Amino acid sequence: MILFYIIGGAVLVLILWFIASYNNLIKLRNNTQEAYSTMDVYLKKRYDLIPNIVETVKGYAKHESETLESVIKARNAAMSASTAEDKISADNVLTGTLKSLFALSEAYPDLKANINFLDLQKELKKVEEDIANSRKYYNAVVNIYNIKTEVIPSSIVASICHFERKPMYLIDEGQRENIKISF
Repeated sequence: MILFYIIGGAVLVLILWFIASYNNLIKLRNNTQEAYSTMDVYLKKRYDLIPNIVETVKGYAKHESETLESVIKARNAAMSASTAEDKISADNVLTGTLKSLFALSEAYPDLKANINFLDLQKELKKVEEDIANSRKYYNAVVNIYNIKTEVIPSSIVASICHFERKPMYLIDEGQRENIKISF
């Protein structure tokens, strides 16, 4: 009879541990989704600003259509990305094309002095800061989640319940280089 109580107690402890681990993984997964959604809101603000910036630049830099088209193409690709991995990759491309766009303003003094352009640039800078902060938060939450899904004993529950690793928000190696503009 004592053996039955010991085995029953051990099974009860395992069940309670499994439930606690599962609930913790659910909480962490929901935190990663919330962090991604927050970042997505700021990315949407950026996507909404880009057409206004491109239109302003068009008036001053008519022969820079290739740069302007690449910005719009990158924006559309980022907006239509469906998975987190695709969105991260497309956003990295968009960030690079935006750097090229703002590098153009250095070559056009009239554009650089345009109040509308300066306001849009300031607004985009604020959005970029918000995006950077939300990326940091997203990466921190994803890191905690990924660690929990990979370390023993919680990895056992993660494996049984199909909790999969989430992607970190990393920049492409190409973004680490300076943009070169030549005229």
